[in-house]
Amino acid sequence: MDDISAQKAQLAECLRMLEKSGIIDYNGHASIRLSEDRMLINIGACQRSRLTADDICTIDFEGNVIEGAGKPPLEFHLHAGLYKARSDAQAIVHAHPQWSTFLTMAGTPYLPVFAQGTLVHPVEVLDTPNSINTPEMAARLAETLGDRPAALMKSHGAVTVGADIVEAFVLINYLEENAHRQYMAMQIGTPYAFSDEEMELCRNKLWSRSLFRKAWDHFAAKLEDGA
Repeated sequence: MDDISAQKAQLAECLRMLEKSGIIDYNGHASIRLSEDRMLINIGACQRSRLTADDICTIDFEGNVIEGAGKPPLEFHLHAGLYKARSDAQAIVHAHPQWSTFLTMAGTPYLPVFAQGTLVHPVEVLDTPNSINTPEMAARLAETLGDRPAALMKSHGAVTVGADIVEAFVLINYLEENAHRQYMAMQIGTPYAFSDEEMELCRNKLWSRSLFRKAWDHFAAKLEDGA
């Protein structure tokens, strides 16, 4: 398997795992940067639960299909805009996770309530539910994201960027798990938020390629087992 084929297979696996865990449904997309003006991204019309490498296309940052059997999602501008703004970003996930989106619907700030959730804190919110389907909207999202690994979009969803697709995938899972725990704790009382010192300790321990891979392998095993 050549490098591009392997990246397509990995991206397809990422999207199936996101669908399996409820972070995406019939919408949502992920990409891998190939060069300064090329990316791999899933085609917009594919079924996420059955997605394969054949559902991954290569496009330029203007949305032109270079290779593949379908058109990219309408929000390809989100990916192109963030890649242009963030030279460190090598992979992007955009999804519509429930719990973190609930927080934006209520105007409730994201709090770092468990260890892995500290890795994306603070999480800024793009103050519009509009789709990121123009360069102008992508620029607004890039400004909201800044140099951080994650951002939320009011009543819309979330985005993570990573050094590779494993990192982007794991970070959006951490984001959503933290939001779920925060929501559940709010039903009982006021959630405890980690202090700056506690967050720093967590980041030093948990921002680890081997731990990101461990989390990826956990979701991959569940996918294989049908769990």
